[in-house]
Amino acid sequence: MRTARRRSSLRMRSSSRYNESMSREFHPHRPPVGVLDYEIAQEQAAALGRMGRALERALARLREFDALPHADAATPARQARRRLVAEAGHALWMFVVQREACGLRDSRTLMRDYNVPREVQQCMGAVVPRSYAGES
Repeated sequence: MRTARRRSSLRMRSSSRYNESMSREFHPHRPPVGVLDYEIAQEQAAALGRMGRALERALARLREFDALPHADAATPARQARRRLVAEAGHALWMFVVQREACGLRDSRTLMRDYNVPREVQQCMGAVVPRSYAGES
């Protein structure tokens, strides 16, 4: 009999402890901000990764183009290179904006780590300059 009473008292204690902690943590009238904050942080991280990979691809295309021999930098080759620089500049701008949205304000390490050419940095922006867009 004594053992049965102990078991029931243990059960009651554990369930009451569970209910007490639930009543302190769960508030039906308060929005689950923690869950929302977590999802926002996940999406920011995913977007930051996508923008970083897009910048890497744009810079790789520019480097591959520069590695190819071009006959005295003919006009079509110059226009193709300008277009690649403009694409890399746009990808850089998108990545920098996403980093700043995540609270990462200093872009110097980004420029160094990704080895971003000065020409691409100067072309960075929301609007691509006409000289880089392939228009003369």
